[in-house]
Amino acid sequence: MAELAVFERERRRLAAIAHHVTGSVTDADDAVREVRSRWQRLPAEEAGAPRAYLTAAVARFCHDRLTEARARRDAYAGIWLPEPLVTDAAELDATAGTAGTAGTAALSVLERLTPAERTAYVLHDLHAVPFADIAGIVGRDADAVRRLASHARRRVRAEAPAPAADRQESARAVDAFRDAVMAQDSDALLEVLDPDVVLRSDGGGLDIAARWPVIGAEKVATSIARVLHHFGPRRLRMVARDVNGAPGAVLCEADAGVVAVYAFRVGDGRIRAMDGVLNPDKLRNVRAAELTPL
Repeated sequence: MAELAVFERERRRLAAIAHHVTGSVTDADDAVREVRSRWQRLPAEEAGAPRAYLTAAVARFCHDRLTEARARRDAYAGIWLPEPLVTDAAELDATAGTAGTAGTAALSVLERLTPAERTAYVLHDLHAVPFADIAGIVGRDADAVRRLASHARRRVRAEAPAPAADRQESARAVDAFRDAVMAQDSDALLEVLDPDVVLRSDGGGLDIAARWPVIGAEKVATSIARVLHHFGPRRLRMVARDVNGAPGAVLCEADAGVVAVYAFRVGDGRIRAMDGVLNPDKLRNVRAAELTPL
């Protein structure tokens, strides 16, 4: 049988590929578990090229899962955002994958690609998998895969957000946001929000999540106040964390646990964009017990 230690050496890379392709922590975890199970059943004589085998296996699983999920997303209630991957800064490099591709905003650009385009781009541009190896995964020849990746690359470059602020500037803005929200200080909140800030909320049908982007500091502050009022501000705490590789915060309620996860884009010391996931189904992998203040 194939050696499990070989799989474990590749686990983090496989998890990064799976998350980039699917945009879902749950689907990525499913992919890694399934491929681990297949690897354990693989005869030793067929495990001669483990990196290539494992990459192809996880990518094929994720491509198929993404294709199935597209039909469900078309009928989704309101804005669809990627499932949040919550880490602290020390874990970022190991778990979020390739620098410059993490972040909810960047992952959202990938959501606008077809499953084949996204798989080709993620595997080739982010993980250096040859076009010939990708061909069998997406059911195209190598030249077609090259065109898929090229088209995806152009879209990502055109639509991806500008580089984020440095980490210290982002941390200061997130801390100011957290302090203002927890103190229910509307003036301080308006001060840290850019006048043209954009909030996108994924609630999966929850009334407290706007079904369209909310634009402008005062409107965004009002939307946040609705969330606080719904859960009861005295029972809430907010913890700064990285979310899909971007500066973010996790909102927890005393009994319900994690109730919202926000990812931010910061510029000139203010928050310019916010993506908030409130859909409980997308928050199951975020464990409130592990979120102690830093």
